[in-house]
Amino acid sequence: MEQLIENKLIKADKTFSEWRKVPFEERQKLIAKAAEILKNNSEKFGRIITTEMNKPVSESIAEVEKCALMMNYYADAENILKPEKVESEFSYSEVHYVPKGVILGVMPWNFPFWQVLRFAVPAILAGNTVVLKHASICFGSGNAIESVLLEAGFPEGVFQNLEVGHKAVKEILEHDAVKGVSLTGSGKAGGEVASIAGLNIKKSLLELGGSDAFIIFDDADLEAAAKAGVKSRLQNCGQTCTAAKRFIIDEKIEDEFLPKFIEEYKTYEVGDPLNKETKLAGMARPDLADELEAQFNRALENGAEIIIPLERISDNEFKPGLIRVQEGNPILKEELFGPLGMIMTAKSDEEALQMANDIPFGLSNSVWTKNTDRQLFFIENLESGTVNINRMTSSDPRFPFGGSKASGYGTELSLLALKEFVTARTIVGN
Repeated sequence: MEQLIENKLIKADKTFSEWRKVPFEERQKLIAKAAEILKNNSEKFGRIITTEMNKPVSESIAEVEKCALMMNYYADAENILKPEKVESEFSYSEVHYVPKGVILGVMPWNFPFWQVLRFAVPAILAGNTVVLKHASICFGSGNAIESVLLEAGFPEGVFQNLEVGHKAVKEILEHDAVKGVSLTGSGKAGGEVASIAGLNIKKSLLELGGSDAFIIFDDADLEAAAKAGVKSRLQNCGQTCTAAKRFIIDEKIEDEFLPKFIEEYKTYEVGDPLNKETKLAGMARPDLADELEAQFNRALENGAEIIIPLERISDNEFKPGLIRVQEGNPILKEELFGPLGMIMTAKSDEEALQMANDIPFGLSNSVWTKNTDRQLFFIENLESGTVNINRMTSSDPRFPFGGSKASGYGTELSLLALKEFVTARTIVGN
């Protein structure tokens, strides 16, 4: 291990021994200050995001502002980590929540500020310190986040950005100072990191991919569903784990809904990512565009039909595509991370449910219907961490976020996230 990285891990561990003693409310004040810095400089930080991974700058600014909103939620949050009294015959009868120590964050490029802070803020508020291994194209974002926290008054060593490649993750995670890991990324990366953590008996949290269903029924507001569905598929150029990827349409309304959907879809045209009016820009890297194009071709080879062709116009830009896919196409078992959507039709509620669940992933689904009984049917039976009714998926600091099946395990956001990287210690006796 490089001496610089070794020194940073030692520093994180040493800082932890002091940071854990800082009162919860004092940590909250620092989080509130960092939120203020982010909000007041959202355009500056938004431009860093866009420059690194091509997101339209309006979305980048919104991402930074959402981070500030989330941080203010935790700055005002109830302290659920206070010792809990338990009624018993003993003089000492309590549960204490003890922070674990240094937590490694392995974070992706698609939301360079949000993914990092979504993990780091509750971990730090719980008394841990954090080291970040960001995506290689987002070191600027990682350094910017570190500078914000230092400017807010966090002690050096509470949060450190490590400019290392993915090959360094194993050695860092195996280091004695590191007590856990949170990863947002692909299933392959998640499996590898979880394996290392497991072999070393360290806690892991995984937020992995998705292939979310967006289900539209005959009693839905079709105009609203079309607009929300297209936005859910194409924002961030489709590079979102919770993006709607499979549109399951009640066959009774296909002829009415699909033209509305296609019309809205075609309003997303590639533009300059630094122009605030741009809704769609290029993908983050050319190799990611290569992968999406290969998936599109494999889908066609296995019987998919083109509704709107996926047209590549540069090394990393596409005119968004839309394909009709039948059950059994292998593409349904993969995640499409880019501006390509899939259309399916269902004859019944039961068939729509079966289509939605018949994939390896279980992140977040969206159901559009005004019928309460139908809503409850899908709420109770969809296999996903989140079920949205008459809205597109978007994470909210107040509610837990996480997946099921191959979409990962563990909870981010909400008060529950405060307990992800703590040990529940029992204190009992006379």
